[in-house]
Amino acid sequence: MFSHLMIGTNDLERAKAFYDPLLATLGIPAATVDGHRIFYVTKTGVFSVTKPINGEPATCANGGTIGFAASSAEQADAWHAAGLAAGGTACEDPPGVREGRAGKLYLAYLRDPDGHKLCALYRM
Repeated sequence: MFSHLMIGTNDLERAKAFYDPLLATLGIPAATVDGHRIFYVTKTGVFSVTKPINGEPATCANGGTIGFAASSAEQADAWHAAGLAAGGTACEDPPGVREGRAGKLYLAYLRDPDGHKLCALYRM
């Protein structure tokens, strides 16, 4: 459905230092740097972080969540641990199983250093 997703940051080096180890747990190579942006390219799409081109401060979405697919609960846990170690903060409930309309899901939530809400999701 999506070709790419781009979010803002106020500190590109800090964002790369956070996202490189976080996304490495999902098998995604380190970002390539293009001036004021970083790109994580996969077969299924591109995730990018940028300094706003209008010069205004970057802000995070209130109510927004960016979900990353995990292949197991253990991978989601490793993702969460790597995010915390790289400067992210825990949010929501601790990583674990949630049941709802979508069935049984293993979810791990955190916020990046700019405040963006992230989730690793494993469909059980």
